[in-house]
Amino acid sequence: MLNFSFWHPLLRVTLRYGIVSGVIGFVVVLILYYTGHHPFLIPVFLDYRIVFFAIFYVFALREFRDFHNGGILHFWQGLIGSLAITIFFTIISSGAIYIFAKSVPEFVQSYITLSMEQVKSFSQEDIDRIGQSVYDAGIQSLKEADAYFLASRYFVQSLILSFFISIIISVILRRQPKLTDHG
Repeated sequence: MLNFSFWHPLLRVTLRYGIVSGVIGFVVVLILYYTGHHPFLIPVFLDYRIVFFAIFYVFALREFRDFHNGGILHFWQGLIGSLAITIFFTIISSGAIYIFAKSVPEFVQSYITLSMEQVKSFSQEDIDRIGQSVYDAGIQSLKEADAYFLASRYFVQSLILSFFISIIISVILRRQPKLTDHG
């Protein structure tokens, strides 16, 4: 049996929330895929991970602050806790996505097919704006997409999304010790 009691409470709390969020995050990917909404084609501003991270950060950081740290949460603790949750989340969910994409090749193929349809619908004006060489390179990279590409893309996107959310949540939840005047 693994014993994590010697770990700092911030890491114990974030490990638990990170594992749970990683598993749930992968399940959401499966649900989206099998309901006909490929999870890698959802626009960033509609990405479920934005709300997902916010919810898990709030619950984990509040638990740490209120039950393990005497009602105090420093900004840096919020950032470290959020980063730890994100790392556990991304390792578990990206790893599961990699294994799933390797075992279900249709997952990758449907991403390639649907992405190619989106890219081919670009107008000539859009292509001119981004440049023909960039457009051609994008199409070529889509054709070469594989399980590793999808898992690493999910990993990097999750890190980027979580960075901004972690700053906001850390500021909202932080509580400093009250200074008392002994004068």
